[in-house]
Amino acid sequence: MMNAPASQSNGVSLRVRGLRKAFNGQEVLRGLDFEVAPGEIFVIMGPSGSGKTVLLKHLIGLEAPDAGEILLEGRPLQAPGVMNRYRMAMVFQSGALLNSLTVGQNVGLYLAEHRLRPPGEIARITSEKLAGVGLAGTEDKMPSELSGGMKKRVAIARALVIEPQLILYDEPTSELDPLSAVVIAEEIVRLKERIGVTSLVVSHDRDLAFGVADRIAVIHQGQMRAIGTPDEVKRHPDPLVQQFLQAGFKRQ
Repeated sequence: MMNAPASQSNGVSLRVRGLRKAFNGQEVLRGLDFEVAPGEIFVIMGPSGSGKTVLLKHLIGLEAPDAGEILLEGRPLQAPGVMNRYRMAMVFQSGALLNSLTVGQNVGLYLAEHRLRPPGEIARITSEKLAGVGLAGTEDKMPSELSGGMKKRVAIARALVIEPQLILYDEPTSELDPLSAVVIAEEIVRLKERIGVTSLVVSHDRDLAFGVADRIAVIHQGQMRAIGTPDEVKRHPDPLVQQFLQAGFKRQ
């Protein structure tokens, strides 16, 4: 039985049950089964080609499983209205900022495109979210003026605009220097403590995983080989898990 974090949570529960997916007859996900508690930081690790990206595509609704299901708060992800019922945000590996827009316009893009707030309120919300990730006063800068770490924090600010209950991170420390990677790790933890968001992090970064995770899962060839607290995963008897952990995977 899963232990929920002690802090008050505004996050949602996530359950992946028996998830299978094949492409051209080759099975990529082979019965994945795991659960994430509201407000938990759950990190998924694994070598390249293990199925992490395909899993993320299922979690954001870009792929439909061949078998199995994904549940948000006990409701099937692909049931009518479920994707709209819960607020889910994605922080992409590259940051995925639009270079033709200012930082402020990037952060407020969802609200502006869907006309969810008047311009003055969008500007206020944008400034508030940027300040919350340590980037106050950057609204008028262009993405090209930012460092890699700053771009990742802008991407997090953009995710926060929708007041998410679940944030999915794809390699959030990829291509960052060690200091910037630490800042991103601290931000992931701070969001859990401040707003209780549920966080699912896909990463090769062992330092990040063992520094922020409530629990870690190791995936290999589309199967879960280990799930547990950082200490439990470090002591896991599966030789493939130990081989992966000892291979020296660091920030890429």
